Amino acid sequence: MKANDLLTIGELARRTGLSVSAIRYYEDKGLVEPFRTGGNQRRFFRSDIRRLSFILIAQRLGLALAEIEEELRGLPQGRTPNARDWQRISVGIKRRIDQQIASLEKVREDLDGCIGCGCLSLKKCALYNAADKWAEKGAGPRVLLP
Repeated sequence: MKANDLLTIGELARRTGLSVSAIRYYEDKGLVEPFRTGGNQRRFFRSDIRRLSFILIAQRLGLALAEIEEELRGLPQGRTPNARDWQRISVGIKRRIDQQIASLEKVREDLDGCIGCGCLSLKKCALYNAADKWAEKGAGPRVLLP
């Protein structure tokens, strides 16, 4: 490892546009792992620029930090991700986006039906009473009754 392969936290902040505190936060979450010098100073790999950029993009796409962490586990530590790495990650994210789209389309369809009939029935409305399991057990406060 060459000295110019490592960045200080300040250099990393300048290169990514993130604050030092944000980088420390992502470090605390295990999303980036700095190398420690003999003097216990943080040094980050140049590849962490891309890792942090990916975090920012993934957050804009609506991924939670836990999901981002899962995706980052497959990236190499200390080397810049290649096209194959990004392709694999993008397949998972596209799958998640497709699921979100399908869910939103279902809500839109249910909403159109609800507006069309105007029922707003708590017994049959797919928006307000989706998969009501407690109703199967009878009327009243079934959760509280013995």
